[in-house]
Amino acid sequence: MRIEYHRSLIADKHRNEAFYRALSKIIVPGETVVADIGAGTGLLGLMASKLGARQVYLYEMAEVAGVAQELLKENGARGCQVIPCHSCEMLDPPQVDVVVSETLGNYAFEENIIATLNDARARFLKPGGVILPSMVKQFMAPVISARIDAELRVWSDVGFGINMSVAAHMSLNNAYVRKVASEELLERDGVMWDCVDFSSKQKSTRKGEVSWKVRAPTTVYGLCVWWRAQLIDGVEISTSPQAPSSHWEQLYFPIVDPVELAGGEQLVGSIRSRSSEEGGTHLAWSVSHLDKDGKRIGRQVMDLDQGFLP
Repeated sequence: MRIEYHRSLIADKHRNEAFYRALSKIIVPGETVVADIGAGTGLLGLMASKLGARQVYLYEMAEVAGVAQELLKENGARGCQVIPCHSCEMLDPPQVDVVVSETLGNYAFEENIIATLNDARARFLKPGGVILPSMVKQFMAPVISARIDAELRVWSDVGFGINMSVAAHMSLNNAYVRKVASEELLERDGVMWDCVDFSSKQKSTRKGEVSWKVRAPTTVYGLCVWWRAQLIDGVEISTSPQAPSSHWEQLYFPIVDPVELAGGEQLVGSIRSRSSEEGGTHLAWSVSHLDKDGKRIGRQVMDLDQGFLP
């Protein structure tokens, strides 16, 4: 991974300031011991050190660990140690008062943060210790703008009598990182479909379903997904279309055939995910069209596995 990715993280002032506020509320100068998991260039570990943490352990398995080491020296950070491995591989880890891990993706759990923090809570954290983030909630809303859908359907406009439907189907079975405006959504605040509380053991397989009833004829082209992470009480970061801009964006999940709903009808959206260090992140989603009486008119299932080249 090149340094450019880490530059985008450092440039995200909203993210950085939120973590600094959260750390400042829980670090007791001269006492608190911190584990920064997935430390990258070491920014959060450096923040903890500047706030007076007695000891900071920075876990980073990628080559950027060397950069973190040099930055710690450059900043005169005391009591900081870079440990060049994945935290889950660490035998007999030092016990800490605070575990902080900013390993969130555009899809919240694509960097396997659930398994990482399950392990950290069980093996790293002292009784009464704190995990940042403490909770992640995921939200979903139907997309009623054709803007992104039109972008994905260029396969049908190639012309020359050539049929590109196989490739078109693959495009519509992919998830896309896109900036989605609130006015492009059926419901600007969305509906929560998943909640992960890191104070207890959580499953890396997630599933949720929500529904919407429309008042007037509406066409739905896809689903928009975002998350809100509570770092500690009163401090959160979010990828909502209404949140301050950050290096993260929303996820757009296409629908193969846009759903045309009459007034009083319902759309049901469902998402499933499975994440692991070995297998990465698998995503599947579906939409169901229900009539005014709740009877199913149609159902479509999309799957990220169908979007990969064979």
